[in-house]
Amino acid sequence: MSELSNRRCVPCRSDTPPLETERLRDLSAQVPEWEVVDEHHLRREFRFRNFLEALAFVNRVGQLAEDQGHHPEISLGWGYAAIEIFTHAIDGLSENDFILAAGIDAF
Repeated sequence: MSELSNRRCVPCRSDTPPLETERLRDLSAQVPEWEVVDEHHLRREFRFRNFLEALAFVNRVGQLAEDQGHHPEISLGWGYAAIEIFTHAIDGLSENDFILAAGIDAF
């Protein structure tokens, strides 16, 4: 389990610069199943045996997002949930995105 999963998201200011290549590489190594897309967002798709399992997972993600005050984009369908995470205030990636991804991985 990543040490990131033990951290809390901290509100980001709009003048905070998005993370760049080297720091992105360091953080993404801690959540290796997540794809860094265009250095802008994280993406991962989860597979389940049926809709109810996918829905239960999405509900757990939703509660974690509320607890962290950091809300991902979630797509839900029969047997899958796709999650995209980025920091809206900076239109890019921050440490918060990796903290949330690690928290989701800890389920």
